[in-house]
Amino acid sequence: MDAPGSIWQVETWPPGWTVRHVVETGSTNTDLLAALEAGTIGDRTALVADHQTAGRGRLDRVWDAPSGANLLVSLAFTNVPEIPSLLTQRVGIATLEACRASRPDAEVSLKWPNDVLLDDAKIAGILAQRSAASGGVAVGVGLNVGWAPVGAARLNSSVSVPTVLSTLLHTFDALPADCSEPYRACLGTLGRDVDVELPDGSILRGHAIDIDGTGRLVVREVDGTVHVLDVGDVVHARHAPSHTE
Repeated sequence: MDAPGSIWQVETWPPGWTVRHVVETGSTNTDLLAALEAGTIGDRTALVADHQTAGRGRLDRVWDAPSGANLLVSLAFTNVPEIPSLLTQRVGIATLEACRASRPDAEVSLKWPNDVLLDDAKIAGILAQRSAASGGVAVGVGLNVGWAPVGAARLNSSVSVPTVLSTLLHTFDALPADCSEPYRACLGTLGRDVDVELPDGSILRGHAIDIDGTGRLVVREVDGTVHVLDVGDVVHARHAPSHTE
C-alpha cells in the first residue's frame, strides 16, 4: 500500500482502470494471472512494481532493471476480443505513443510482434499470457524510462514513471477496439529484410511483406517461399532491402 501523497497516488488514472502499486514482486504477469484465475480482479486492472525478481520477456528471457527506474507493469483484461492478438497490438500502440509523448524528437516504431524501438534500439518489450482457467489475459510491459541495458534505449531519467503509465492507459482507451490498421502503420518491420529466430532455434531469412488478420508475420524467402509466422524473434537487417515488391 502506498503512503498518502506518493507519486502513485497523486497521478490521475483514466476512468475504469484500477492501478495497484507494489515495491517488489516476482512477476506482475504471474500475480495477475493468479488473480484472474481466482476471480479477485476485474477488467482493466494494472499492477505496477518498482522491481521484479522474476520478470520475463518473450522466449523466456530475463527482464530486469534497477528498482524504480523503469515502468514494469501488467494489465489484466477479462473482456478479451475474439482475436486476442488485437488486444496486444492495442497495448503495443499505446506503449509506442507513451514513448512519443516523452521523446517527440526520436523515431519510434514497433518491431513485430510487440517490441517498441526508439531510434531503432529496443526501449520496451510486451508479453501477453492467457489464463487457461478464466480466459483472461495479462499483458506485461517493460519500458525503459530512466535506465537501459547496453545497446537498448531509454526515455529520460527526468521522466516520471507514473506519468508514462497514465499516458499509456489514456492512449489505450482512445484507440479503436480493432487496431489492426494503426498497428500496421506503426510496424517498422514491414518492408525490411529480417532474420527470424524460430522457437526451435533455426533462423529464417527473408523479407517481411505483410501481416495477416490475426497479426501473424508473412515472410518471403529469396527463392519465393512464403512463411506465415505465429512466433519468432525478429532482427531487422541494417542494410538496404535486397527484395523488390
